[in-house]
Amino acid sequence: MKKTYILDTNVLLQTPNAIYAFGDNDVVIPEVVLEELDKFKKESNEIGANARQTARMLDALREMGDLTRGVPLPGGGNLRLELNFKDIVLPEGWHTDKADNRILKVCKGLSENNEKAILVTKDIFQRIKCDLIGVTAQDFKNEQVDAPDVGYRGRVVLYASAKKINEFYKKESLDIKYITSVDEATGEEKPYTLILNEFVVLTSIESSKHTALGRFDGEKLVSLKYIEERPFGVKARNVGQKFMQEALMMNCDDIPLVIVKGAAGTAKTFFALAVGLHKIMVQKEKQYRKILVCRPNVKFDEDIGFLPGSETEKLAPFMRSVIDNLEILLDSDEYERYKNESELRDKVDELFHRNIVTTEAIAFIRGRSIQKNWVIIDEAQNLTPKQVKGIVTRAGKGTKIILIGDPDQIDHPYLDSRTNGLCYASERMKGSRYCCQLTMNDDECERSPLAFDSAVRMNTII
Repeated sequence: MKKTYILDTNVLLQTPNAIYAFGDNDVVIPEVVLEELDKFKKESNEIGANARQTARMLDALREMGDLTRGVPLPGGGNLRLELNFKDIVLPEGWHTDKADNRILKVCKGLSENNEKAILVTKDIFQRIKCDLIGVTAQDFKNEQVDAPDVGYRGRVVLYASAKKINEFYKKESLDIKYITSVDEATGEEKPYTLILNEFVVLTSIESSKHTALGRFDGEKLVSLKYIEERPFGVKARNVGQKFMQEALMMNCDDIPLVIVKGAAGTAKTFFALAVGLHKIMVQKEKQYRKILVCRPNVKFDEDIGFLPGSETEKLAPFMRSVIDNLEILLDSDEYERYKNESELRDKVDELFHRNIVTTEAIAFIRGRSIQKNWVIIDEAQNLTPKQVKGIVTRAGKGTKIILIGDPDQIDHPYLDSRTNGLCYASERMKGSRYCCQLTMNDDECERSPLAFDSAVRMNTII
């Protein structure tokens, strides 16, 4: 049966192309959605850009015919603007002049006209209200990926004989035909298809304590090249950090994109900064011009633009976590580090004054071609899929981009663990020869005993 999808404003503000995402089904845009889009069209951020793009798309469709009667879409359905159903009765107390409720009137009216009406909205409360009035509602699913607990982790535990593991240590590579997986329920061996650049904990079938670490290069399992390195004096303390260090240390010509997901305290930002400083300040051949740090929850628009000071000074409150990590990296002696706060602050300030480390708002990356930069996108779980695409495609020659974040700590009102840009990039870039990625385990938290204990306890469903 043909369906009628009603689009909420928030869907078009995030993904204008959603208009074309429903195949041969009909798409309806309530008139009030146009009013809401109009409020955003002058904004200079991504929301404003999406409102303007939606307007251009609707204008192009308008030239094809009467939008109130419906115009054909490429997939076989029709798009129409809906002006009716103003007299539909909603539960008592629901204000009829509220935009969300005007949209619900359209949905209910179409349902009462025997259309299989489905509201598509990013607003969870709007979906709940639909349940109250008997209207079907769903999230916009085209950009959804697998949930983090079942999605690609970039790492796997596999098995081989002790003899083959010893051979791997000696030759620094191993044919994957000697590697197998083990069914946790039955204990039976079964084949496993490795993904390009996937990291492997190779465990002996005879003894679980006999292990080796490697990476699948597309043909064979190879040993980690940088496992003994100590970038900027930092030593990897667990398996996840060793994998992360390997991905970060690899040349940007080979791996220009690194994606690291994981809970707080697993040293994601810390290692990204440590390797960046090592590449710029320690290695004889300087590979990168500077470290560029961005956070997607920073909106460098009118509200921040009028603040006094330079761009770096305006963004400083939002970059405090970066400064905290730099303080640790610049003075490794934890007993002496904070005895002279002024001296420590001067060391951090020097990195910014010399442009070794710079900070920018996400909005300023759009349209650029970034050359020979070490780019860290912190809190990337707050990116939209469109934003993450815009960032990754900005990478010019000699640039390495590191996406870091925790899918369980999303602040964006219309994103979740399956629609955020970090997980979207992880799923889409899985198997790319240009991308290494991994998910840190909760028990790899090294910040403090409390941070480790809370990461394990608070991620457990009670």
